[in-house]
Formats: sequence, structure tokens, C-alpha cells
Amino acid sequence: MNCRHCGTLLHRTFLDLGTAPPSNAYLTTNKLHAPESWFPLRLLVCENCLLVQTEDFSDAESFFTPDYAYFSSFSDTWLTHAEEYVHSMIDRFSLGSQSKVVEVAANDGYLLQFVQNEGIPCLGIEPTSSTAQAARKKGISIVEDFFGKPLASSLIKKGYAADLITANNVLAHVPDINDFISGFTMLLKPQGVATFEFPHLLQMVQKNQFDTVYHEHFSYLSFTSVQTILLKNGLQIFDVEQLPTHGGSLRIFAQRRDTGCHTCTDMVVKLLKMEQYEGITSRKFYTNFQQQAELVKNNLLSFLLECKRQHLKVAAYGAAAKGNTLLNYAGVKPDLVSYVVDKNPAKQGKFMPGSRIPILTEKYLKTNQPDRILILPWNIKEEIIQQLKYVQDWGGKFVSAIPDLKIWNG
Repeated sequence: MNCRHCGTLLHRTFLDLGTAPPSNAYLTTNKLHAPESWFPLRLLVCENCLLVQTEDFSDAESFFTPDYAYFSSFSDTWLTHAEEYVHSMIDRFSLGSQSKVVEVAANDGYLLQFVQNEGIPCLGIEPTSSTAQAARKKGISIVEDFFGKPLASSLIKKGYAADLITANNVLAHVPDINDFISGFTMLLKPQGVATFEFPHLLQMVQKNQFDTVYHEHFSYLSFTSVQTILLKNGLQIFDVEQLPTHGGSLRIFAQRRDTGCHTCTDMVVKLLKMEQYEGITSRKFYTNFQQQAELVKNNLLSFLLECKRQHLKVAAYGAAAKGNTLLNYAGVKPDLVSYVVDKNPAKQGKFMPGSRIPILTEKYLKTNQPDRILILPWNIKEEIIQQLKYVQDWGGKFVSAIPDLKIWNG
């Protein structure tokens, strides 16, 4: 396989999690009687441009299906984050009724609803029918397609050149990252700004967040690699912020290389130097992640087997993609985790891919009263603990496996 950015032949393995089904391919009852598609889940690192990437075995359409079940609006924490972002961008870049805002990967309209509430014209681009329909119900205009140069060219002809393009947690999801970024360069107005948010590779390694690896994530991004990719495709980064979201993310601000007017901030240089200091540009940085993942897997299995020996009831909360990576890598089945609770109706009544653990409503949790609750989406752990604080009434305890095994009272 060659690097999806620079074309260099890849031969260095960064992480190998065996095989797994697509992490958002939740199963209906009927599909329990049919075979699942499993793909190798292996990451490679390009020694030329330092892009960490999945080994290719299928195309994006295999993972982002019409019944895609991830809806951003079911996290209160993420909604607050989106609203704060919108108000910040309006103030910083003086956006108003004459501006145009485009969001790539608009999902269910979780962010553009706040743009729309401010009277700013906006458009969402979202390839999955289920989430696109949810956004339209909020009154948001949606183009149901994958983004890249062809779509950008079409939108420009229709008058959608943008003052602001936002792309949250999608840069990792695109197989052709050069085409994707070039589309932003085309769609931006001469003085327009594009912002990208994505989990930071440095945080992923330092905090042992290997469960954020799944097939829908084609790339795993350092600031160093992203700067290289954007520059090659016509964009210049002029600012960057470090965020706590998704276990540690970056928000970068970019402009067209040929016409941008924003001065580069000191944070750009500081972050590049920090990554170099932490070893991002050295081979050693990419050598020990496998052992960290194996330790988490072994500790989780030991814990679940001990719970079974003691006849403790174990449930999980949050049917998240990262949870599917963890459960399938560890080989966990319903005999060790009886069910998963999730408040997304699109997931309730279905089964986790691979493990085939049933996904139930929170009402069942209250009735069943498990002894231990494994929190799978650790990035919103505090929100979940607050939501489920009543479990202390029956002596239930919470458990998280990432970055290492931890148990605490409700």
C-alpha cells in the first residue's frame, strides 16, 4: 500500500488490532442470523510525511451506509461545544446575514442549528441519509453527498462560496485526503477561513486511546502531518487551539495560501516544536503503541472474568464506535457484558457489531441494577456519571478501561 497523501510505499506497522466489523454497522435482529463482514484493522505510518493511516481493504461507502447510526445531538457536552464554537467564530470573523457558512459532515444539524438561529445563511454537506434527514427536520439545507473537488466545483457554480467552512471530526474519515482538502481551497472565498477539528495523534498515543481506531477513520493526525497535507493542497494554517474534546483534539484555522490575509500566530510554531520535542518526527514514537493496547485488553479481560467468577452483573454504557473497537479487540461477548445502554433510539433494539451484545434503553438499566457499568465513550465520562448518579442507590460502580483500568463509586 502507498501513502494516501504522498504516495510513498508503506511498510512500518503502527498498530495491529486483528480483525473487526465496521464499528457503526449495528445489527438488527434479522441480521443476527447472517454473517458479518470483518476487515483487518491495522495502522501504518508513512516515514516520509508521517501520516498514520489504516491499511485499505474497502471503500468509504462500505462504512458510511444510509442507516449510519451516529447522531451528534445525543451528547449534551458536544452540543455545548458546538454552540460555543459558533458564537466564537461569529465574533472573531464578524459573520452576519451577508456571510455564508458551510459545514462538511454536518451530521444531524447539531452545529448549523446555532448558525441558523443567528440568521446566517448556511449549508450542510452530509453523505449519510439517516443523519441528513434529521438535519432537514431542523430546517437546515443539506447536500447529501461526499465532499471533494467535484462537489466543491458544483457548489461554487450555485453560489455557495463560503466565508467559513467548518469540519469537525471528519478529516480522519476521508480516504482521499488530498481531494478533500483541495475542495476546501476551491470553496473558500479569497478571504475565507476553514476550521478543522480532529483528535490529536500525540494525545492518542500518550493517553493510550487505541480504541479510537476503526475502519471509518482512515487517518490519525499530528499537527506536523496536517500542516504538510494542507500546504500541498493550497491551504495555510494561521492558528491552532488545543481542545479537551475526544480525549484531546486540535482545532486548526486555515486560509487560502494565495489570498489569505490572517497573520500566523505564535501557537503554530509552538505546537510544531512541542510535537518535535515529544518525538513525533522520530521512529521511536511509533514503536510502543501495540504493547500499550495489549495491556489494556488483558487488564479488561481479567477484570470481566473476575466479575463473572464473583457472579457480579456487568453492563456497559454508550454504544459508541470506540466501544466496539475495544470489545472486539478484547473478544468480549454477552457472557461477560450482558448489554449496553444507549439513549440514541437509532441504536436501541439493535446489537453491537462483532460482539453482538444487545443495546437497550436506560429504563432497563434501572430495573436490572447491574453491579458494574463499563463506560465505553470515555470522552464524555463525566456527563455519563452525572446522568447515572442514581446507580449509587444500589451500590453500583463505574468502570473505564482507557487509558488504564479504573473502578469508582457512583
